[in-house]
Amino acid sequence: MASPNDTGRSAALSLQLSQAHGELRHRLANLRAGLGRRTLPEDSLGAHCLAFCTALTNHHRGEDEGLFTALVRERPDLAPTVAKLVEDHGFIARILTRVRALAEQAVHAEQAALAADGPGADLEAIGRELDGLAAIMESHFAYEERAIGAALDAGVGGRESWSQPVLRFRTP
Repeated sequence: MASPNDTGRSAALSLQLSQAHGELRHRLANLRAGLGRRTLPEDSLGAHCLAFCTALTNHHRGEDEGLFTALVRERPDLAPTVAKLVEDHGFIARILTRVRALAEQAVHAEQAALAADGPGADLEAIGRELDGLAAIMESHFAYEERAIGAALDAGVGGRESWSQPVLRFRTP
């Protein structure tokens, strides 16, 4: 059984998880809005997309390598849930790869195509990928917050297992 200190720490991780998801939702919304209004200058489009893709990738790696590993060690019953979430992370990573490639193409597109009325084909393709990503992320985050957040809120892990960092962020 988890001690009150462990319950408090795991509940804090649940809150941190929700806050991280909120920040990622906000970043994606800003990126999508910038594309829709064409307010992202062509020279910064790649930087904005890359920054978002990197932040989301780092978040998922931190979960996979830290939080989820510790959770499954303490709560083996969560293994199927964690496996589903890790599978989602792989799917999302493939979308992020397409977004990065499309952003690079848009940055290198001819100026005339970018200056034409309405967004260019590259911006439209990026927008479609980001729209799909937003829908998948929302479903993924909601499921993760319900399943993993509930386990964290209930308190998991013994004193030793949760004394080390479990939400790690590394450069991809």
